[in-house]
Amino acid sequence: MRDGFSFNEKDVLTTGEVARICNVASRTVSKWFDSGQLQGYRIPGSKDRRIPVSNLLQFMKKHNIPMDGLMSGAPRVLIVDSDANVAETLSKVLKEQTRYDVHVAHGAFAAGAECEKFRPHVMLLDVHMPEAESGAFCAFVRGSEDLQMTKIIGMSSRLTDGQINQLVGRGYDSVLRKPFTVRQVIDMIENAHALVA
Repeated sequence: MRDGFSFNEKDVLTTGEVARICNVASRTVSKWFDSGQLQGYRIPGSKDRRIPVSNLLQFMKKHNIPMDGLMSGAPRVLIVDSDANVAETLSKVLKEQTRYDVHVAHGAFAAGAECEKFRPHVMLLDVHMPEAESGAFCAFVRGSEDLQMTKIIGMSSRLTDGQINQLVGRGYDSVLRKPFTVRQVIDMIENAHALVA
């Protein structure tokens, strides 16, 4: 998915490819298919499902699934930080230096709404946000079937190695220590997105 799909050559997709495009787990795509929400067909003599691209596009429009990453394969990154200056600066730098599709949220409630619409591949989450102290927002993302593929990178300026290990054990995929360089952020996003794509 790094370079996107060439729909001219490929007008039928597997459930795994659809899952990467929609940023959900493969089993979610199978449920959409089996319930009749997402139209497709089974390979004769096999349980494998195939979804025509035209059907997927209709489904994505109907369910407001972002299409911006569809052709480019650009990683969708959501920055969640209650400090607006930090979030906006990071967003500006990432937009200037990468091909990422970047959105910003300044609190857990706004981030939850963004997750529903935007379905980020990678989330940069300030672990010291008031609403996220208990890890409740991280737990919300981990508990959402539609966000199973989202990678969560915690951001913190005051955690010990032991605390970082605890966060990783509670659902964060990794943690960035502030202050960090743009290169560190990009490397971490690339590594996380490679696990999704």
